[in-house]
Amino acid sequence: MILDEVSLKQAVESLAKVDEDLMRIFARVGTPPLWARPPGFPALVRIILEQQVSLASAHAAYQRLAETIPQMDAQDFLELDDATLKKIGFSRQKTGYTRILARSILSGELDLEGLADLDDDNARNILMSLKGIGPWTADIYLLMALRRADIWPVGDLALAQAVRRVKFLDSIPNPARMEEIAEPWKPWRAAAARLLWHYY
Repeated sequence: MILDEVSLKQAVESLAKVDEDLMRIFARVGTPPLWARPPGFPALVRIILEQQVSLASAHAAYQRLAETIPQMDAQDFLELDDATLKKIGFSRQKTGYTRILARSILSGELDLEGLADLDDDNARNILMSLKGIGPWTADIYLLMALRRADIWPVGDLALAQAVRRVKFLDSIPNPARMEEIAEPWKPWRAAAARLLWHYY
């Protein structure tokens, strides 16, 4: 199922009926933004930049990249040398990950458009077969770019902190606890994630 503005509102209203903690924050903050990103190479590059850094610094690096290669395609990216990418804000590790991604797209090994036709698990596994794309990166791509309705990125620290606060937990929940807490929110866990981020 794909989330849009209409289904997101319906999903959040449904969640508020099954969970009184979500009802409480929904009453306070309302329907969250969709935070959709067009699917494709640029979206994945941006998510790779967002790995383990602040969103502000990742956004700044992404803007510098967009100014350097306005087309933002895999071929143009591969023409950038190490020094240019370092100046833009890519670490050596993220440079390597993004080059692997670009080469995989150009070789046809990764069919980003084809992911839309696959179920969540298969799309996630294909993304995670590439070095540098772990569970968090794959989940955020499925959630924001493909707008899948039931993606629950248990490795997202901001989301875990929001769950801790909303559920009055003593500590930040680990991934297993995150899965357990979100079980009643199926099939709308991606809407729950947006609501919790919006609250956080």
